[in-house]
Amino acid sequence: MNRFSQKLMQTWAGLGPRFLPFADVATAELPLGRLLRLSLFQVTVGMALVLLVGTLNRVMIVELDVPASIVGVMISLPLIFAPFRAIIGFRSDTHQSVLGWRRVPFIFRGTMVQFGGLAIMPFALLVLSGGGESARFPLWVGHMGAGVAFLLVGAGLHTVQTIGLALATDLAPPESQPKVVGLMYVMLLLGMIVSAFSFGAALADFSPLRLVQVIQACAVITLVLNSVAAWKQEGRNAARRNPARRQPSFRESWDSFAQGGHAVRRLLAVGMGTMGFSMADVLLEPYGGQILHLSVGATTGLTATLAGGGLLGLGLASRVLSRGADPFKMASYGVLWGIPAFMAVIAAAPYNAPELFAVGTFMVGFGAGLFGHGTLTATMNMAPRNQVGLALGAWGAAQALAAGLAIAVGGVLRDIVASLPIQSQWGPALGYMSVYAVEIILLIGTLAVMAPLLRASLAAPAHSTAP
Repeated sequence: MNRFSQKLMQTWAGLGPRFLPFADVATAELPLGRLLRLSLFQVTVGMALVLLVGTLNRVMIVELDVPASIVGVMISLPLIFAPFRAIIGFRSDTHQSVLGWRRVPFIFRGTMVQFGGLAIMPFALLVLSGGGESARFPLWVGHMGAGVAFLLVGAGLHTVQTIGLALATDLAPPESQPKVVGLMYVMLLLGMIVSAFSFGAALADFSPLRLVQVIQACAVITLVLNSVAAWKQEGRNAARRNPARRQPSFRESWDSFAQGGHAVRRLLAVGMGTMGFSMADVLLEPYGGQILHLSVGATTGLTATLAGGGLLGLGLASRVLSRGADPFKMASYGVLWGIPAFMAVIAAAPYNAPELFAVGTFMVGFGAGLFGHGTLTATMNMAPRNQVGLALGAWGAAQALAAGLAIAVGGVLRDIVASLPIQSQWGPALGYMSVYAVEIILLIGTLAVMAPLLRASLAAPAHSTAP
């Protein structure tokens, strides 16, 4: 091979790691194919989230004529299981298995629970609608069946995501964990985007039979992808087969976890920051349509703009953190991006500037990507090897609860402010603007909570520049 050909091949080989932030995530111990296969569990989680929060939300209210209050209760049921993520993670840390596994049994259990919820969900929804043949059943049967189905799906996806992230942490060397975190987030977003388009196309001509087919297809896809993701990922360890070996209790493990590395403060920062970024999730599109008079297509594009900002933030965070940057700094940079982002969103109304609104939405996604990546990477890096599941479960519980609470509070706050007899030049925009102002306050509070963590990181030598 001549010198020109060698140079050309070296340049071509370097394009991947240079322009694709996850192309060099693979290591000799964790090849890229194995890592991508493991990340399939995030695809099924994203698919379930879109199905619950997006597709079924609309179908139940519009096509099935279910009262919006009942729909809101059903969608919030999966959050009941969120606090148990820490316990599930702890159980996977200390699990004694005849086969010598810790994580894999919980992935399969969570998958089967999620499969069961999806299997009974379409029939429960049809009974809940009270139309056609389903009118022969009492309405409370539909309420109970739908509630159980949503609860099972939530329990399954929370279990699978918690244990899947713990298994990824077990497999990835410390220097590769930031890129692994970014890849897992990207696969989650990919699963949500592909599922949203697929559900929309499949249910374009809605019928009860088509709804049953779509949800049952999700159940089968969940079972297949999660099985492929977990296949031959965890080695068997004979030391885990000894049931006589004493394991610490959850209280003992939690006390140990809470005493190390400002763990409680980290969780508080995760919760406040997540609320700060999530409170307006369901208000951005209505804000664009009602206040800025954007078309349905334009407001739908805002979701893509938000996701695009998130993907860019994840990619940049993965690149910078892989060079040794401090994850707490990365999370703080995300918060600092979020504050002017919501200011831009607020300013879009009085100036009637849709372009400023689009820029602010993109910045919100970018800041949220930096913040989420930074906090999750910090959790993975600081978790003791015998408490990875507990640490990631606590992080997931704080994030899920904060996001659910933020969405609920944001909607209620907007309605309360809009109903007040306040004379304002901004009219109906005041309700939305009040929510965005509260988000700015929450993000400022997040910086205050993170101050001790940032002081500790600033005392350490810097390894890279800020984004």
